[in-house]
Amino acid sequence: MDTNLSSMRLSVREKLGYSLGDTASHFVWDMVNFWLIFYYTDVLGISIGVASTIAIVGTVIDAVMDPVVGAWSDRVSTPWGKFRPFILFGSLPFALCAFLAFYGPDLHDNALLFYVFPTFILLRIIYAVVNIPYASLGAVMTDDSIERTGLNSYRFVAANIGQLIISGCALYAVYYIGSMMTLGVDYDVMKDDELRKQFMETSVDNKDLILSAYKSGFRYLVAILGVISVSLFVIVFRTTRERVQPPKHQDTDLARDLGYLFKNRPWVVLMLVGIVSFVMFAIQNISVNYYFKYYLGAESKAQIFNMIGTIALIVAIPMTKPLVKRFGAKQLYIFCSLLSGLFFTLLFVAGRNFVLVNIFNCLGKICYAPAISLLWTMLADAADYGEWKFRHRTTGLCLSAAVFAQKIGWSIGAAILGALMSSVGFDADKMNITQIQESPEIMNMIHILFGIVPGVLYASCAILLIFYNLDTRTMQQMKTELDALRAAEDTSGQN
Repeated sequence: MDTNLSSMRLSVREKLGYSLGDTASHFVWDMVNFWLIFYYTDVLGISIGVASTIAIVGTVIDAVMDPVVGAWSDRVSTPWGKFRPFILFGSLPFALCAFLAFYGPDLHDNALLFYVFPTFILLRIIYAVVNIPYASLGAVMTDDSIERTGLNSYRFVAANIGQLIISGCALYAVYYIGSMMTLGVDYDVMKDDELRKQFMETSVDNKDLILSAYKSGFRYLVAILGVISVSLFVIVFRTTRERVQPPKHQDTDLARDLGYLFKNRPWVVLMLVGIVSFVMFAIQNISVNYYFKYYLGAESKAQIFNMIGTIALIVAIPMTKPLVKRFGAKQLYIFCSLLSGLFFTLLFVAGRNFVLVNIFNCLGKICYAPAISLLWTMLADAADYGEWKFRHRTTGLCLSAAVFAQKIGWSIGAAILGALMSSVGFDADKMNITQIQESPEIMNMIHILFGIVPGVLYASCAILLIFYNLDTRTMQQMKTELDALRAAEDTSGQN
């Protein structure tokens, strides 16, 4: 393991290699975030209340695992580092659990739930085992905040390429693979919203054929994504190095680690921002499918919407580093939150105007693109702050506890969406598409969840960020003093 602190600049090869891990992670993360509840309700026939409960419980268990994995990885010492071995050895179980979660067996009622629940739990647990060390790895590849911003810009461009593939292309792949694997289902029927609707509502047998095609499509798509993910994680392991080490002779008392963590003001603020942000992400991402399928009557157009928005993100993310240099991380994040919140709220005003919906979504995505990578840069800075303030570094715990908060936020968002949709009588298993579209209560609820709620939540993050106390001047002072402490520690160690 490289302990030389003289050079913390990262090569393009290392940035690219590291970034591919988030492409792999997003293959599963976005299959869950964008498609899981839709898959449970509209393909497997599980009620939205039960589907939301499964998703919430699984996410809470995953969230509880995050600090456990973070504390575990902080205490690991191998020739390959603390975090990289988790990525390498966890990649194959990661792919297998994803496949099992989307396998879609021919089961019904309680038997189906007894399959779905544990497989989703296993997926969330193994996701934590791989993804927490991956996120922590980025914090120890360099100690330079601007260099970290550049690294996270690479990372989130790659992450959004993964999101682009899943949110923008997954359903088309499901249509194609499903029609290939299911006799009696034509691809032209699968991909055309009106033809598919007419075919399904003609007879129960036709509906079963379409659902069988959906199951096959999801099953084989996730198998392909799993193989690709394993390959990408291996590349991460082979191309990265861990450079920033905890202070020598640091104790490993977990209770003390947690005590320092909750005294770390920047981390506490970012934890709260993460909760609110992920309530927004959950409501926005899950509602997209229902908005397009029922409110607009154009399920397949959801992918065009997702693709255009994700491309806007990818284009805007590289601007993060120069903007941070000019305005500072805190000021930029506040501005991003306010402006993107405004544009997301305007999605409600756009209504059924597909062009306006895409324009406002793109503007919102462009505005909050810097915030995506900034959050993780600022969390790594918060780990530095803990070392500077308390002479105690807990990288894995700091990153994992923040991810824990974000997943709790996602669970809250999913719970809110499920409860509100249930309250207006939504049930995809008992109602056909026409019946749902003719319910003004359901249509109004989908409209509000898609636009107003996410916009207001994201703008509110700006209020929390006022209390973040790491400005550019403090960051420079902190880095100078930490460099001196580490150099002195190295000198004393050599003597």
